[in-house]
Amino acid sequence: MENVLRQKEARLDQHLREMERVLVAYSGGVDSAYLAWRAHEVLGAGMLAVIADSPSLARRHLAQATDFARRHAIPFEIIPTAELDNPEYTKNDLQRCFHCKNELFTVMKAARERLGHLHLAYGMNLDDRGDFRPGKKAADLHGVLAPLVDAGMTKADIRALAREARLDVWDKPASPCLSSRVAYGQAVTADVLHRVEAAEDYLWGMGLRQFRVRDHGELARIEIARDEMADVLSSETLAAISARLKAIGFVHVALDCGGFQSGSMNHSALESQGSF
Repeated sequence: MENVLRQKEARLDQHLREMERVLVAYSGGVDSAYLAWRAHEVLGAGMLAVIADSPSLARRHLAQATDFARRHAIPFEIIPTAELDNPEYTKNDLQRCFHCKNELFTVMKAARERLGHLHLAYGMNLDDRGDFRPGKKAADLHGVLAPLVDAGMTKADIRALAREARLDVWDKPASPCLSSRVAYGQAVTADVLHRVEAAEDYLWGMGLRQFRVRDHGELARIEIARDEMADVLSSETLAAISARLKAIGFVHVALDCGGFQSGSMNHSALESQGSF
């Protein structure tokens, strides 16, 4: 196993050296954080991490991303994106992620031309190829490279290498954008995203670490990891959660007995169309 990881890491380093100068799409999740860190280790000033900032990025996640970059001296730039100005994005159908990534990579291409970099890269890993990923179409359209895939790295590989490098993101739960919490077909607006963010910040403040607040209009459906579920299963805690989320703007609050499931909105939507 150790030899396999070393080989994959060596392939990644070689791909990065061949790029010479690269902009890395950086969200602060383990994949993009490891890629940005490794690119900086290999290329130094020849790389720049780009953080796309919009209402779909939680302020907590933005702060975590910038803190990680600063601790590791990774050069980064925060660039605003305007996906909420695109009605094809806000109508929130199954192609929402395509329109999001299309906006991101369009903005990154402009930054590449301004800064004189040669390539764009993002943190797709080998496991992502089997998931529902409309954003990959946007990456292909813009010629964005996926060096982790080219190196043959799975999510487990990336976590192992990040842990070995003592990067504190190695076990960080996945943290997709806030729009992924909104039920397909329900318009994505800044107000909806702020409501979801406020609800998740409250649960985070309670000490929970792996959860989602799924926005179904008037209903907030809370998914919590099974190993954390017991932390909220008291009448007092459930009442406090319900009261807080209703104060935020939800009319009904429900705890999903199935627990946390990454991509559950995608699964439901694709199953309803017979596509999953």
